[in-house]
Amino acid sequence: MILTATQVAEYLREHPEFFNEQTELVAELRIPHPVGPAISLLERQVTVMRDQNRDLKRKLMDLVQVARDNDRLNERMHQLILDLIKAGSLEQVIDTLNDHLRGEFKADTLSLLLYDMDRNRARECGILPIARDDAALEHFASFHKSGRPLCGRLKQAQLEFLFGDQAPAVGSAALVPIGRDASQGMLAIGSSEANRFHPGMGTLFLSHLGELISAVLEPHLPRASG
Repeated sequence: MILTATQVAEYLREHPEFFNEQTELVAELRIPHPVGPAISLLERQVTVMRDQNRDLKRKLMDLVQVARDNDRLNERMHQLILDLIKAGSLEQVIDTLNDHLRGEFKADTLSLLLYDMDRNRARECGILPIARDDAALEHFASFHKSGRPLCGRLKQAQLEFLFGDQAPAVGSAALVPIGRDASQGMLAIGSSEANRFHPGMGTLFLSHLGELISAVLEPHLPRASG
């Protein structure tokens, strides 16, 4: 009977004490090495464990870096909340958002689009007013339907509507609903980096940001709903 490699491997898994009982075999075994001479089984085990240890160490460092990034993000969010609480006017609210998102959060371009705003008042504050029946909103139908932040490379029509003349410089963007199901409007955050925002990234921070903006805007936008 000829055993297959799978059967041999399964036997060794079920009998981990095998090499303890066959010590002379351990000394005789030689395993081909892809870049050098054959090595013993023990040397091979040491090499494998060293590689595994290196992988685990790298994963641990990645986790540590994520934790540090999250701590910094929480600190920035905390400071943003404090500064928004101190803002006494709509202009101060918008200026505070711009300062933090461009400075602390490294946004290259921003657009805050809101419904039900007087156009002159919107321009004074640096807001883009939107009509609820604007035909261009058809490009954002799925975004409004989901009610969740959207990250990645947007379509050209979306970029032009959100960023105007700055659209060609936007490599990736995050679109944040303001109000439930974007009932108040949306915040567009653009980056020149193509991978700064991508579909696989977490959006919890962006969701919280949208809720925060909605809350601080509400006293200044009496006609906004939700």
